[in-house]
Amino acid sequence: MNQIGAENQTSITIDDAMSESNELDSCYNCFQHFVTNGFSKIDESSFEGDIIKTSFFSSLSRNPQISYRTKIVAIHKNSNTSQCWKIRAHSFGVYAKAVADTRGGDANIKYAWYGASKNEICETVMHGFSWRRHGISVSPAKHGLDSVLCSGVDGSGVRHLLLCRVILGKQEVVREDSSDQFHPSSMDFDSAVDDISSPTRYIIWNTHLNYNILPCYILSFEAPPYLSGLTEPKTIKPKTWITFGTLISILSPFLDHSQRASLEEQYTNYLITRPQMIQRVRAIAGNQLLSAVVKLYTNKIN
Repeated sequence: MNQIGAENQTSITIDDAMSESNELDSCYNCFQHFVTNGFSKIDESSFEGDIIKTSFFSSLSRNPQISYRTKIVAIHKNSNTSQCWKIRAHSFGVYAKAVADTRGGDANIKYAWYGASKNEICETVMHGFSWRRHGISVSPAKHGLDSVLCSGVDGSGVRHLLLCRVILGKQEVVREDSSDQFHPSSMDFDSAVDDISSPTRYIIWNTHLNYNILPCYILSFEAPPYLSGLTEPKTIKPKTWITFGTLISILSPFLDHSQRASLEEQYTNYLITRPQMIQRVRAIAGNQLLSAVVKLYTNKIN
C-alpha cells in the first residue's frame, strides 16, 4: 500500500527526503550569487545587523501577526569593489550633491525597502534596476510591509528585500490612479510620494533610476505563507510512503557495517519520533544518497 491518508510514524515520503536538501541548495545558490556580486554576509547580532533587523521588524509593527511569524534568514551588505559599482556609487554621490545644491542644501536622502522575486533581486544586484514605464516604487524604511508583499517566495520558502539609499530631493504627490505619469511633472520636482506628510510609497522615476537609488543591503527572510492572501493555493498531491525498514534495506548496500548497525539500532528505538528518525537517516546516509534512493523507489511504485 503506497498511499495512506495519515502520517505513519515509521514511514518517510519523497518530500521528507528531498525538501531540506533542496531548500539548502536553493538558499546556498542564491546567497552565493549575492556574494559573487560583491555582497558579504553580516552577523545579525552585530551593531549594523541589529539596526537593520530592528528597522525591518519595526516596519511590520502594524501587522503583528505577520511580524511575530517572520524570521530573518540572512543579511548581506554591499561590499562591492568592482569598477562598475564604484562608478554607480560615485554617480550617486555626484547626483546627491547636485540635488542638494538645487534644493537648498538638502538632497533628502532616505533608506527604503524594495521587494521583488529572487531572480529580479539577483538581476538588480548584477546589472542595476531595469527600466519601468512608471518608475520604481519603494517603501520608506518604517513602512516595509508593501515591499514585503511584493517580494516573491523562492524555492526554499525565503523572500528577499533590498534596503537602498534613495535621493528623493523635492517630492510631489502622485496618486495611484495617475497611471499616465512616468517622469516629474516639472523641473521643480525630483521624485514622488503617495502622501507628503506620511508617505508609504516613494516613486523613483526612470529618468533618475540608476544614479539616485543605491542598493546597500539584502535582507532574506521567511514569512507566513498567507501574506494577505497573495500566496496561490497549492495543489495537494498524494504522497508516496516508504517504511523505514524498507528504506534501510535499500540503503544497506551503500553503507558500511557501522552505518547499517547504527540505522538498525535507531529504527528499533521506539522512543525516537518520526522527524528525529528522518534526521538520523539523513545524517548517516547523506542528503544526496537518501534523495536518490527515495526517488527511485517512488518512480518504481508509481
